[in-house]
Amino acid sequence: MFDTDTSTGTPAEYIARRTKTVGEMFLRRVERDTDKPAFFFKADGEWQPVSWNEFAERSGAVAAYLMGLGLQVGDKVCMVGSTTPAWCYCDIGGQLAGAVTLGAYPTLTPKQLAYILDHADAKVAFVEGIEEINKILARRQELTQLEKVIVWDTAGAESLMAAHDWLVPFDRVLATPVDRAAIEARAAEVDPSATAIIVYTSGTTGPPKGAMISHANIMTIMRDQDEALQVYEEDTSLSFLPMAHVAERVLAFYGRINTGMSTYFASSIAKVLEEVVEVRPTVFGSVPRIFEKAYAKILSTVDQAPPTRQKIFRWAEGVGREAVQLWQAGKPIPFGLKLKFGIADKLVFSKLRAVFGGRVRYFVTGAAPIAPEILEFFWAAGFPIFEVYGMTESTVITHANAPGATKLSSVGRSLGMVEDRIAADGEILIKSELVFQGYYKNPEATAETIVDGWLHTGDIGRKDDDGFLYIMDRKKHIIITAGGKNLTPANIENEVKASDPLISQAHAHGDKRKFLVALVTLGAGESVEWARQQGTIDGPTADKHIRALSENPLARSKELESLIREVSESPDVQQRVVASVKRANEGLAKVETIKKIFILDRELSVEQDELTPTLKMKRKNIETKFAETFDRLYEDDAFGLVVIES
Repeated sequence: MFDTDTSTGTPAEYIARRTKTVGEMFLRRVERDTDKPAFFFKADGEWQPVSWNEFAERSGAVAAYLMGLGLQVGDKVCMVGSTTPAWCYCDIGGQLAGAVTLGAYPTLTPKQLAYILDHADAKVAFVEGIEEINKILARRQELTQLEKVIVWDTAGAESLMAAHDWLVPFDRVLATPVDRAAIEARAAEVDPSATAIIVYTSGTTGPPKGAMISHANIMTIMRDQDEALQVYEEDTSLSFLPMAHVAERVLAFYGRINTGMSTYFASSIAKVLEEVVEVRPTVFGSVPRIFEKAYAKILSTVDQAPPTRQKIFRWAEGVGREAVQLWQAGKPIPFGLKLKFGIADKLVFSKLRAVFGGRVRYFVTGAAPIAPEILEFFWAAGFPIFEVYGMTESTVITHANAPGATKLSSVGRSLGMVEDRIAADGEILIKSELVFQGYYKNPEATAETIVDGWLHTGDIGRKDDDGFLYIMDRKKHIIITAGGKNLTPANIENEVKASDPLISQAHAHGDKRKFLVALVTLGAGESVEWARQQGTIDGPTADKHIRALSENPLARSKELESLIREVSESPDVQQRVVASVKRANEGLAKVETIKKIFILDRELSVEQDELTPTLKMKRKNIETKFAETFDRLYEDDAFGLVVIES
C-alpha cells in the first residue's frame, strides 16, 4: 500500500558505467540517443524539444569558441543565470573544452559575484542578461583574470555590448564552427582524477568556499545512481531548481545525461505549479520549502471551504494518517481501513495529486528537514516523498530512503559506496570515493574537513538499529542552555512552522540562556489571505498581491510589506500564533519548549543577508542582527509574547 514502486518501463542505461569523465559521458549519451529529446523548453506558449544531437551541436560550438580563445585544460568557466537550456550548453561546452566549470546564483550581489569570479580565477563568464552585466561592470576593475563575458540575452544591453569588446553575444558563440575531432581529442585529454566542477557553498558561517569535485567523484555516484533513484527511459521531470546548487547540477542534470531521462525547463519559478500540470512529470525533486508551502496552501484552502467539504477532508486526512502510522510501525493495515482509504483517495487525495500532473511516481527532497506531520500527510495523499542526505563536499548524496526501505523523518541508509559513522560528539563522518578533493585555494579549511580520510560533515545525527540515519542539526547550530542541555534548533523550529500555515519561518534562540525564545515570521501569501478573510483588504487587492507573489515569490512591494506589518501587529494574529506555538511545544521535551516569541514584521530575506541563496537561515547573521531583540525577550517582561508563564 505504501513504499512500493510498481511502475514498469524500460530500465535506463547508465552511460557512466562505461565512461570516466563528464564530457565523455555526454558524448556517449549523444551517440546512443541521437535524435531523442534531451529536454524541452517553452517558446511562444509551446513546448519545443531539443534532441541530444542538437544539444551536442550547441555545446560543441561553446567548446570550440572556448578553445579558440586559447583556454587550456583546467581553466575556469562560470555560468551565472537561471535554470535554462543555455546554462546546460555552456556547462557541457566547458566540460568538452576540458575546463573546470562552476555556477553562481543570479541573486548574488555585485560584491558576492565578484568574489566568486575572482576567487575561482574564472577566465570566461556566461551570464543571463543586463542585470548580470551591470553587476560585473560594478566590479570590473577587480576582475583582472576575466577575459570574456558571454551574454545569453542581450535585450536592453545593446549600448553596453557595443561599448565593451569583452562582452560577447551568445548567438556569436553558437555560430562557431565545430570540429568534432578536435573536441573528442580535447575531451580525451581530461584526467578522470582532475577537478570537474567547483561548487561554492552558500556561506552560512562566512565567505563561500569553493568545493572541488572531480570527474571520479561524479562518476562514482552516476554509476550507482539507481541506489538512490530508480529511473526508467520513459521518465521525465520538471527542472526549476538553481543549477548553481550541487543537487540540481549533479544529481539532476548530470543524472539525466547518465540515464537519458528527459526534462522540461520551467519558464520561471512562478510558472512551476501551472506548468507541472502540462508536463505531468513522473519524477519530481524539490527542496522542503516547496512541500511546506504546498501543505500550508492546502490547509488554508480547506479552512475557506464549506463545512461539509472541510469535514470530508478532515475525515480523509485522519484515515490516511492512520494508515501511514500503521505502515511505519510495521503493522498490517486492516481490511476495513483499506476500504476507507480507497474512498478517501477517490474523494480527496486523487484531486490533490492532480495538482502535480497526476503521474508522479515519487518525490525526492533534501537540504533541510521536513516536519513529520507534513511528510505523513503527503504519504497519506499518495505522494511518496523520499528524503535523502548529502552535501556538496560528498558530491551530492550519501544516504537515501527508497521503495521498500523508508522511515519517515530519517534520510535513509547509506549508499553502497559509502561508509558512515557517528563520532563521539554526534557528528556524522563519511568515508567514500564521493568525498570531494578539498576547498579551492583553502588548504586549512580542507584539513579541518577531511581528517584521516573521513569527511567531517558538520552535521549532528544518530543511527537506529536498522541503519537509518536521522539528522538532528548542524554542529555549529547546537544550542547549549545555561543548564548544560544540548538542543538542536532545527527540530524545534520545524515543529513551530508546522503548527500553523501562517508561520513561515522560526529561529530558536537560547545558547547559554535559562530557556528558549524564538523569532517568528508570517508568510506573505498567508498574510494576504488572512487579511482577505478579515475584510482588511478587498478581493481585487488580495488577488493583485497573490499574482505578484506568483510571478516572483520573493518580491515584496511597499504595499505588501505594509500589509504584513499590519497583520503581524493584529492582536488576533498574535493570539493565534501564541496558541500555535503552544501546540508545537506539546510535541517537544520540556527543555526544548519556547517560552516567549517575537513576531517580526517581515520575513527573513536573502537581500538582508539573513538567508542564503538556497533560503537556508544564516544563523550567525540573525543572532547578531537581532541580538538586542533576543536580549529584550529575556530582560523586559512587557516585550514580546509569552507562550509559557514562568
